[in-house]
Amino acid sequence: QVQQVESGGGLVQAGDSLRLSCVVSGRAVRTDSMGWFRQPPGKERDIVAAIAWNGATTYYTDSVKGRFTISRDNAEHTLHLQMNSLAPGDTAVYSCAARLRSSLALNFPRYNYWGQGTQVTVSE
Repeated sequence: QVQQVESGGGLVQAGDSLRLSCVVSGRAVRTDSMGWFRQPPGKERDIVAAIAWNGATTYYTDSVKGRFTISRDNAEHTLHLQMNSLAPGDTAVYSCAARLRSSLALNFPRYNYWGQGTQVTVSE
């Protein structure tokens, strides 16, 4: 059974940092592209960052550029998202996703596997 389990979310103050992790079990991810999505309250789910299978190519949505860093450890089947200088606008449920292709994708229908998500809340 394939599972993707996120961790690292929580309640923080503006300016703080969090590091999200996503551990994949039940399948290998070394040839998959992966991504982090987030869904703020009452809004749609959107891409935050994506990374190619070998980590050589990454994508960040404009609002997180310079603050967030996506990384992966294929040997450990783990995806990370380092989030610095958090702001209230970053409040959302963050989910990791895996895509059965090596190329990046920015739209959630192109991803095949999802975690349950972890809540990130940033207060003023």
